[in-house]
Amino acid sequence: MTLQTTTLSNGFRVVTEYMPGLSSAALGIWVSAGGRHERPEQNGVAHFLEHMAFKGTASRSALRIAEEIEDVGGYINAYTSREVTAYYARVLAADTGLALDVIADILRNPLFDAREIETERHVILQEIGQALDTPDDIIFDWLQEKCYPEQPIGRTILGETERVTGFGRADLAAFVEEHYGPDQLILSAAGAVDHDRIVAQAEALFGDMVPRGAAIADPARFHGGEVRRDKTLEQAHLALAFEAPGYREPEFYTGQIYSMALGGGMSSRLFQEIRENRGLCYTIFAQTGAYADTGTTTIYAGTSGEEIGALTEITIDEMKRAAEDLSSEEVARARAQMKAGLLMGLESPSARAERAARMVQIWGKVPSIEDTVARIDAVSDADVRAFAEKTASEARAALALYGPVSGAPDLASLNARRVA
Repeated sequence: MTLQTTTLSNGFRVVTEYMPGLSSAALGIWVSAGGRHERPEQNGVAHFLEHMAFKGTASRSALRIAEEIEDVGGYINAYTSREVTAYYARVLAADTGLALDVIADILRNPLFDAREIETERHVILQEIGQALDTPDDIIFDWLQEKCYPEQPIGRTILGETERVTGFGRADLAAFVEEHYGPDQLILSAAGAVDHDRIVAQAEALFGDMVPRGAAIADPARFHGGEVRRDKTLEQAHLALAFEAPGYREPEFYTGQIYSMALGGGMSSRLFQEIRENRGLCYTIFAQTGAYADTGTTTIYAGTSGEEIGALTEITIDEMKRAAEDLSSEEVARARAQMKAGLLMGLESPSARAERAARMVQIWGKVPSIEDTVARIDAVSDADVRAFAEKTASEARAALALYGPVSGAPDLASLNARRVA
């Protein structure tokens, strides 16, 4: 693998990773702006903008954008998260120039046609409605809001219906003007790629852009709290969150290993005790997610209304037990799962391109895979047990419940159980 980086004079960054033996490439533009960079009145506009990217430019219709990529057998897509918006494509090696030209066109020359805005507005409203009808989806938005109340990072990425209904061309153009400067863009490509050729094309397509300064997001402050929405559903849905490290904090990998041991697979404590031994649920898992300056360890489960109380209390008990007797074998297994997931995932050029873009965004460089594996291996059993103890007894917490949840304990009761 050959990884190279170049920064143009205007701050536009290019990172590529050549992967021998491949005939295809993944490439895209990662914008260092997402939901947490929106002001309250803008909530949902980053996602709306991502939808509009494919709705036509000064030289390409919406259909033509799709046809140009699909005519050569490739695909093009985009996504919005709380910290980044990405526009990416996967094509054969000979078509990387075409893919980059299309992506540059949709970023730099969007039409924001009034009719297309109305059409896409309806699509997004349908997306919001679908999320509201999906309990194990919407519950995480409610949990996020309780973790970070009245903060951009706590708001839904899709936006509220009333906001989305009011967005117009000026709102989209203003967000682009504020957040899509060259120093906020990262071009990342992996696979059968030629770094010098991509840099030359990037210079031609983006070199004339004027820097605008990096997007500044409000610092995240984890508060915690509870939301409970009782509704007649087949299942009661539980989501618990605990404050965890951000990407740049020393305990980042410790938190990842802890959540893997607690609820990251079929051999994990939560799965074995709550599903296999007691049969209280079909789905239960734990995961640790991170942002630039904060993170959350999240536990999710779905069960019946009759079992939600017992499941919730046993979850807390298992967290406390893990803090007391998490074994070296469990830590080693979680560490191995984490490394295997990382390494197997990076066999894909799309995953390589995304990782490189995110590492440049976070660190300003791309750490080697060997360095990342070494950091995972450096986490000791004692580190994980200490993290488990802090999470079980001290970490701020948030709770979201949805469905027939009248029998579930409240957050105050769970916090009392944590320290009992």
